[in-house]
Amino acid sequence: MKKKDPYSALRYKEFNIFLLLRFAMVFGWSMQFIVIEWEVYSLTKNPLSLGIIGLMEVIPAISMALFAGHIVDQKEKKGLLFKCILGFSIISLGLFLFTWPPFIKDFSTQTILYSIYFFVFLGGLVRAFLGPTIFSLLALIVPKKIYPNAATWSSSVWQISSVLGPALAGFSINWIGVHWSMSIVLGCSLSALIALTQIATKPILNPKIGEPIMESLKEGVKFVFNNKTILGALSLDMIAVLFGGAVALLPIFAQDILKVGPQGFGVLRAAPAVGAFLMLIISAYIPFTKNAGMKLLSAIFAFGICIIVFGLSSIFWLSVAALFFSGVFDGISVVIRQTILQLKTPDHMRGRVAAVNSIFVGSSNELGAFESGLTAKLMGTVSAVVFGGSMTLITVFLTGAVSPTFRKLDLQKDVEEHEKGE
Repeated sequence: MKKKDPYSALRYKEFNIFLLLRFAMVFGWSMQFIVIEWEVYSLTKNPLSLGIIGLMEVIPAISMALFAGHIVDQKEKKGLLFKCILGFSIISLGLFLFTWPPFIKDFSTQTILYSIYFFVFLGGLVRAFLGPTIFSLLALIVPKKIYPNAATWSSSVWQISSVLGPALAGFSINWIGVHWSMSIVLGCSLSALIALTQIATKPILNPKIGEPIMESLKEGVKFVFNNKTILGALSLDMIAVLFGGAVALLPIFAQDILKVGPQGFGVLRAAPAVGAFLMLIISAYIPFTKNAGMKLLSAIFAFGICIIVFGLSSIFWLSVAALFFSGVFDGISVVIRQTILQLKTPDHMRGRVAAVNSIFVGSSNELGAFESGLTAKLMGTVSAVVFGGSMTLITVFLTGAVSPTFRKLDLQKDVEEHEKGE
């Protein structure tokens, strides 16, 4: 048997640039979200305000997702990605100004709060296009035979940057304050713009250019709902993230429960990053494609256990350990799901499938933030986290019970077919 090369995707220059670009964008976006969470909670001291941040981003992201998927499949990807990153840069600049004391000194707290919500809303519009564009561009950078390896590296970089960004946010709030933390976010988006110039313009592979939008959207949604593997993976992850999103409440744990301040907040945010980094190393050498269904179910079940332990813990380092392992298991889930999407999606439908994915999973983080904020308001912070973790466990049991096909899912044959080349 031919020995697998864990670095096969990294041997393509444009893919390395793509990873740097993706790291910068996800790192900056996730850092911005946490900095804004901290600022908003500091202004209001209301758990529900944290949920509203998520709601402000998820409403436009979901509303525009299918339309964005259609546009992505119809347009050249590099130019579209440039517009997305430029839009994010403008939003970051706006938030940079609205956290700058000399600029907002004459504004009321309510005006500042609503302005932040407005910029978060605009961010949701940009994100509706950003996710499908990046997903589609990846498939144009590397050959099909190394899609699984590329998906592993791309997912791992996403996972690491999505937790390293918030981790640095916690530390930077303590070191340089909210305003200058936002300058780091702005720097990330500008770095991504520069990196994008090193990627060549790619061809449009959709044979139905100019297709009526309603027919295009119908085809994309129909494909996802008829593909039980993709639908099962998206549904499972959506429910798990929706109810297991305890990290949205970390400002409350850091300030009011564990009482560890900004530095402790940084450690809590960093813990999943360490777990995610471990999965980057492991997944590159030991693919999760064999018995992928059971591995995905097991990983999300373990993730739910970690969330419950975190919610019940009043010991700082036990909380850190629970978050560390939540990062480990969430990393496994992300790698498997992205591998499923890359292997099972035709080239001409990647934008629309990624758009449906963003509705199911990408937006569940923000809906999860709203759910966590609302349940924390109604039943208390600790009870809300335990409730979310418990719902995740129930979801895994139900999925495994009603879908034996998903339990038996094995991607090894798909991988072997792609590795044979075009």
